[in-house]
Amino acid sequence: MAERKPRPEDATIADNRRSRHDFEILDTVECGLELKGAEVKSLRARNVSFGDAYAMVKGDELWLLGLKIDRFKNASTHEELAPDRTRRLLAKPAEIEKLAKAVALKGHTLVPLKLYFKGPWAKVLLGVGRGKSHEDKRETVKRREADREMERALRRAR
Repeated sequence: MAERKPRPEDATIADNRRSRHDFEILDTVECGLELKGAEVKSLRARNVSFGDAYAMVKGDELWLLGLKIDRFKNASTHEELAPDRTRRLLAKPAEIEKLAKAVALKGHTLVPLKLYFKGPWAKVLLGVGRGKSHEDKRETVKRREADREMERALRRAR
């Protein structure tokens, strides 16, 4: 029997870098992702895009909207799933209640920051974000460029 090669503990599938540009992240929560059919195989092939994905609390459940997981090319045809269907997120009731209170504040939203595998389970890192204004985004870019310049100057000095 062939041995299975060990999987890395934290295998990142995708990173939503745009969310860090558009939002100031105040808090993060790790949630499980409820998947169906060949969606796990599609995630392992990294056929995913965040687009305008966001999460919302409906009743006592947490839902992820707008995440596009493309159809796995070798998947069976008896179960057709929409690539951008709404998916349920798995979290403890106390965490869901905490997120609902955080999102109730004006200007706050739940954005997916990262998709990854933790062992055999697909996880999503959700962030409570407050939208940045145009000026805040400019300030972030200026700060990043200043940091790069300092690093270059330090490298040249060595």
